[in-house]
Amino acid sequence: MNTKSVNVSTKRVNANGPILAIDLGKYKSVACIYERAEPSWQLTSFPTNRAELIKLLDKHQPSVVVIEACALCGWVLDLCAERGLSCKVANTTSEAWKFKHSKRKTDKDDALRLAQLEALGQLPTVAIPPKATRQWRALIALRQSLVGRRVAVQNRIRSILVGQGLTAPCGAKAWSALGLQGMGRLARPLEACGADELWQGMLELALTDYRQISALVEQAEKRLDALGKADQDVQRLQTIAGVGPRTAEAVVAHLHEPKRFRTGKQVSAYAGMVPRQFQSGETDHRGRISKRGPRLLRKLLVECAWCLLRYNSWAQAVWQRLTRGGKVRRKQALVALARKLLVRCWAMLRDGTCWRDDPPAEPAATPA
Repeated sequence: MNTKSVNVSTKRVNANGPILAIDLGKYKSVACIYERAEPSWQLTSFPTNRAELIKLLDKHQPSVVVIEACALCGWVLDLCAERGLSCKVANTTSEAWKFKHSKRKTDKDDALRLAQLEALGQLPTVAIPPKATRQWRALIALRQSLVGRRVAVQNRIRSILVGQGLTAPCGAKAWSALGLQGMGRLARPLEACGADELWQGMLELALTDYRQISALVEQAEKRLDALGKADQDVQRLQTIAGVGPRTAEAVVAHLHEPKRFRTGKQVSAYAGMVPRQFQSGETDHRGRISKRGPRLLRKLLVECAWCLLRYNSWAQAVWQRLTRGGKVRRKQALVALARKLLVRCWAMLRDGTCWRDDPPAEPAATPA
C-alpha cells in the first residue's frame, strides 16, 4: 500500500512568527495567537472549515501550528503540510495534559494551554500517519462497525422467531443463502399482515436489513482484501498460523512505521495492553490494562489469540505456561497472549522477516 506523505510546498515559513494553537470543534474552533517574545496572546473564533483556516494562516503567518489529537486533526495536518508549515499534534492522554484540579475548562483555556506548553517546550506530541493510512484505518473500522450491525440484526431475527415458539437459527449454515430462503418462507410484506401477524412483517424487514448489511460488508472486505494483497507487510503477518487478513491489516495499519517504537514495551503501551501502575513509597500496585490507544486493535488481537490456540504451537506453549494447565486466570492469560502476539508482529514488521517457529525445547539431561 502506498503510504507516502503529502508533498510539502516550497512556501517560505516565517521562523519568527507566533504560535498558532487551535482548539478544534465540529462547527466552531478557537485559535490562540501566542507571541513568544513578550509573551502576549489573543484569542479568536472561526468556523471550522478549510477556507477560514487558510485565511487565519495567511493573516498571522505562524511559525508552528499546534492542535489536539482528535478526529479533525488529519485534514488540518494535511493543509499545513501543503503550505509548508510545521504542525504539532498534542497527545491529550499524556499525564502532562491532565489538569484535574482546574476550576475552569473552556475552549479558550485549552487553546491557550496548547500555546503555553509549546512555548515552554513541554508539549506532549503524538505521531499522525499519512492520509492513505488514516483512510485505511477508517475503512477497517467501518467494516467492523458493519459486522456489529449485522450481528445485531441476527439477534433481532432470533428474537422474533423465539417469540413465536419457533426454533432460533444457529450456526453458520443458518445464515447461508439456503437458510435465509427457509426463514423467508415465514416472512410476509408488512402491509399484507394482519394485526396478529405483524411478526411476519417485522421478520421480512429484518431479513431485508440483513441482506443489505451483508452486501455492504462484502464490498468493504473486497476492497480491504485488494489493499492487503498489495501490501507486503500484510502478507508477511499472514505467515503466522492463526492470523488472518483482518488481524494482519489492522496491525500493519496501526503500527505504521514500526521503527518509531524502540522496544516491545512501547508497542504494548501504545495498544493499551500494559497494566496500570500506582507506586508510592513501598506500595507498588498493578491493576488492569490501561486500555489506551486503538480499541479496535485490542479487540482483533484478543479474537485472534483464540484462533492461535487451535493452529499455533507457540501460542499453545505460551498458554500452557501462563495457565499452568488449569482453568484459573484464563482471561488474563488470553490478554497476555494477545500482547505477546502484537510484540512479535511488530518485530516481524521492523526486521522485515516472516514467522519462524520456536525450536523445540531440549529434554533435560538425566543425572548419571
